[in-house]
Amino acid sequence: MTHQMEQHPDIIRMRERYEVAAAKPAVQVADGLTLLAGLFLAASPWIVGFTGHSGLTGNNVITGLTVALLALAFSSAFGRTYGLAWTAPLIGLWTIVAPWVIRGETATTATVVSNVVVGAIIAILGFVTMSMAMTKMR
Repeated sequence: MTHQMEQHPDIIRMRERYEVAAAKPAVQVADGLTLLAGLFLAASPWIVGFTGHSGLTGNNVITGLTVALLALAFSSAFGRTYGLAWTAPLIGLWTIVAPWVIRGETATTATVVSNVVVGAIIAILGFVTMSMAMTKMR
């Protein structure tokens, strides 16, 4: 049954529309910036210098790599991954509140500023990707 659905003309046309939308320069820029933001988030404990905060370090590495993988999926196969677009803004919002929510060492100015700025960037780019998916669904 799944194989038959994959070959359904409506699904094929819908995926083609998403692929055309994903090929637009603005979408490619958003995907590229999301990838860079995710990689920065993953490396931020070493770049900003808060590896002593083990809970936040682990969180940033995991969420950063997740965002980077999402960006790669969006840029390579948006027709198959558009349903995941809503996760990027949530990860961005989580990144903003993580320094206060994760137990452990007290958040420093560097950890807060880094997470708030990168989280806001990820959330905004995620909303851009999500809005593109929503407008294409209409």
